[in-house]
Amino acid sequence: MQRFDFDVAIIGGGSGGYAAARTATNAGLKTVVIEGGQEIGGLCILRGCMPTKALLYAAEVKHLAEHAETWGVRAGKVGFNLARVMARKSAQIKDFADHRAHQLSNGKFKFIRANATFLDQHTVELSDGKKLTARNFVIATGSSVAPSPLPSLVEVGYWTSDDAIAFKKLPKSLIILGGGAIACEFAQFFARFDVKVTLIQRGAHLLKESDADTGAVIGNVFTREGVKVFTNTKLVGAKRSGKLKTILFAHNGKTVSVSAEEILFALGRVPNTASLALDKAGVKTEDSRIVTNAKMQTSAPHIFAAGDCTSPHEIVHLAVTQGEVAGHNIVKPKSPRKMDYRLLISVVFTEPQVATVGLTEKEATARGIKFLTASYPFNDHGKSLLMEAKDGFVKLLAHPKSGEILGGACTGPSGGELIHEIVAAMAKRMTVHELAAMPHYHPTLAEIWTYPAEELAEKIPLKK
Repeated sequence: MQRFDFDVAIIGGGSGGYAAARTATNAGLKTVVIEGGQEIGGLCILRGCMPTKALLYAAEVKHLAEHAETWGVRAGKVGFNLARVMARKSAQIKDFADHRAHQLSNGKFKFIRANATFLDQHTVELSDGKKLTARNFVIATGSSVAPSPLPSLVEVGYWTSDDAIAFKKLPKSLIILGGGAIACEFAQFFARFDVKVTLIQRGAHLLKESDADTGAVIGNVFTREGVKVFTNTKLVGAKRSGKLKTILFAHNGKTVSVSAEEILFALGRVPNTASLALDKAGVKTEDSRIVTNAKMQTSAPHIFAAGDCTSPHEIVHLAVTQGEVAGHNIVKPKSPRKMDYRLLISVVFTEPQVATVGLTEKEATARGIKFLTASYPFNDHGKSLLMEAKDGFVKLLAHPKSGEILGGACTGPSGGELIHEIVAAMAKRMTVHELAAMPHYHPTLAEIWTYPAEELAEKIPLKK
């Protein structure tokens, strides 16, 4: 019987990798985590969720102070100290990263700072020249910013999302390429910090994964806050115009040019798999993304994957769950766990926030799933009117016969918090009748869910 250096070797020390390591180690397996990044912590802590939300919250506080007169409060002239905004963000991220570094290096498992490349199905070579073997592997190498599709943009120069959380000086004007979550969050942050922002989106509406009604709400808010939005575009080229950078794009049958001090490229990320030599391990990929089954198992049965390098949904809580599932299935292969994306949650931290769980109308229609839907606007809801938070709506999708809730969407104040009521309801497979009957305190934002629930309950007769 072949002897291995480790029971489990995990390549990548981010959220997914750490979750797999914790699961394997707690079960008594000899485990090693190999992390080759310059910093420890993973995308969420270092350059994703945490720094962006810290900046967005600062922008929200500034925005509320500027509009305090709405509630009869005199705030005076509102200014800001960019250095303090960025320093607070950096200090908080350091705390999170230091905690993760401690978790990885506290001795519960071996932690190696190096890059790894497969030599065969059970052996990797480290960037320091050493080799190690393992009975099982979990690949959790994350993702990086996608390369630009425009060679001219590379010549002109641009910011990535990594640059957009680490700048020293605000540009006076900014072009953002993209209309997804990253693009929209940064668009509102920079606009609220007095940068002239132009957002150029390929698709028909912002946040193309969401329904069109959500994209329309965010588009209207952005326009009101001074962001210039172009949809249905195709990038043509980029060039320098004196001290400014110019983007050329096709729009409504014409070539349009927009210039700004800086360009932010926010058109997605790609899995970090190129340097792993996965072919030597027998691991299949599609467009550099590792192919896995519901058990997070790759085409090589003893090799698993978790997080952005494999998941079609680049969401940190899913990476954690995938890491735990991979670790569990290594420990207990005869009683495997499987990933279930029925309760897929998505949150975009613009204001209003955009949150969904389960099916959207767009996805249900594409998959041929029958549903009934009802929505209710925040501009006719007591608590949101008091808050002057009148943009957006909530929406429910229900099975047309049983009334089971199939999906929920909240584009509105505290949407990322409010969506969890529907997550809980769907986790227990509640019907709209049960949700409508559940007591809600008045006046609260959460009681808005009762209105679409009641409307759907009236349309779907209860079985006697």
